[in-house]
Amino acid sequence: MACLELPAQLSVLLLNKERKPRSASRWAQGGIAAVTAVEDSFASHRDDTLRAGAGLCDHDAVGLLVHQAPACVQRLLELGMAFDRDGGRLSTTLEAAHSHRRVLHAQDRTGGALVDALEREVRQRPGLRQLDDSVVLRLWVEAGHCKGLQVLCDGRIGWLRARSVVLATGGGGHLFAHTTNPSQSSGDGVAMAWQAGAAVRDLEFVQFHPTALMLPGAPHFLISEAVRGEGARLRDHQGRSPVERLAGGDLAPRDQVSRALARTMQEQGVEHLWLDLRPVGKARLERQFPTILGRCRALGLEPLGQPLPVAPAAHYWMGGVATDLNAATSIAGLYAVGEVACTGVHGANRLASNSLMECLVFARQLRHIRLEPPIEDARPDLEGPDLVEQDRAWPWTLPDLESLEGRIADLRDLCWRVAGVERRGHTLGQALPLVRRERQAVEADASWRWLQNLPRRAWLELAGDQSLRLVGLQEWHQRLTLAELLLEAALFRQESRGGHFRTDAPSPQPHWRRHSLQQRRSGIRTAAVRTVGNH
Repeated sequence: MACLELPAQLSVLLLNKERKPRSASRWAQGGIAAVTAVEDSFASHRDDTLRAGAGLCDHDAVGLLVHQAPACVQRLLELGMAFDRDGGRLSTTLEAAHSHRRVLHAQDRTGGALVDALEREVRQRPGLRQLDDSVVLRLWVEAGHCKGLQVLCDGRIGWLRARSVVLATGGGGHLFAHTTNPSQSSGDGVAMAWQAGAAVRDLEFVQFHPTALMLPGAPHFLISEAVRGEGARLRDHQGRSPVERLAGGDLAPRDQVSRALARTMQEQGVEHLWLDLRPVGKARLERQFPTILGRCRALGLEPLGQPLPVAPAAHYWMGGVATDLNAATSIAGLYAVGEVACTGVHGANRLASNSLMECLVFARQLRHIRLEPPIEDARPDLEGPDLVEQDRAWPWTLPDLESLEGRIADLRDLCWRVAGVERRGHTLGQALPLVRRERQAVEADASWRWLQNLPRRAWLELAGDQSLRLVGLQEWHQRLTLAELLLEAALFRQESRGGHFRTDAPSPQPHWRRHSLQQRRSGIRTAAVRTVGNH
């Protein structure tokens, strides 16, 4: 959407670090929230979003999302997005914490249908070039302005100039051992932005989806909240409801449901609970949720005959790179849209199905982008860079991929244990210095510093599997950076609010109704919440 909304006269380079068509957006099942029915209202959508956000939503950002959502739906319809319909009107479903049925859907693959529609249009955009298998290593920032980025492409490392850079890199759910996110959701955009000096906000707030499939050896894929909106019910191993004491029951806010399930699992000494889809009815399940049924059946499960094993898993990061209403970060020339950004819409806990809409609304704000002055060599020449240093010796032995994968797996286990559904100050305080020392050790290596200081006009050509090892090392460093920021923010906020729950501080505190803000060389501090909405 960002590519489509940038001014038409611009040359745009779209970089994708993988070739496979995978992303958290593409995997989104439930739907996209917008006011389209006469019985619904902007005020209701706004109030539902604010309640879910537990006092940390910025009201102007929420107002922008709510009021721009119907126009974004219309834009998608013009692009050929095939939403489900009831007769002549758009079909809607109910999800947790919504007071009306306002969630539009395309069966249970809304994200896939949405991304397909946008990709068809992007391929036709004049002046756009797309490069897959191109890994961004670092942002190029001088005197507080983003001038471009460092990229690894076709076995070569070099620098590309740009008048502006837009991060649309998604979240960091794969930092946790249990997540509904694909593997490339490693938080690299947040890590790069922080390294470059940008402010990041509210990283302690991670949403854990209560119903991820928990089958040994199988991916923890999402069982959409929409199935509970249509009647599916959670059950423990005795057949009781683990959420019966919550206001809203099965459709209580996600953070409350996830904690109720985690505590029940701990009390009963089990690894999962059950989600019974049978109350939805065979006809509706097969019509509205064919993807979920198909994936379960491929794993030997039959949702029409037995409950599904489910447990909470990391799903969405409310925090990210701090932006204003035009998607601008604290660094001139650097923008962020989607889950990588923290716009202020979600506060401490995202309202279901607001995330895809946030992507669209704030991507459209890039129509107001303020470009850096033109530069003579702005057009990247990837076929023949000015200088390729083929004989420059690599100054260190890169770690092997198996070793890096093991370290990353251990870090994911640590983050799940220490900063998962429930947290405690003591264990956060123990884990933070360990992770920080590991990151600093990587950065202290002379060879790492040599890589960071490659000349701006130089392109270094790698040999053999050096590219893969370098990408692995970069991902290891970025995950350490993200884990450190998460642990620091979770330790800093000495209360419980939304997706952040501390067992040693289980209640929200009025004086903590503020954002957390982290910036390199400035530590962590609080920032006021904007509570006067003009939309």
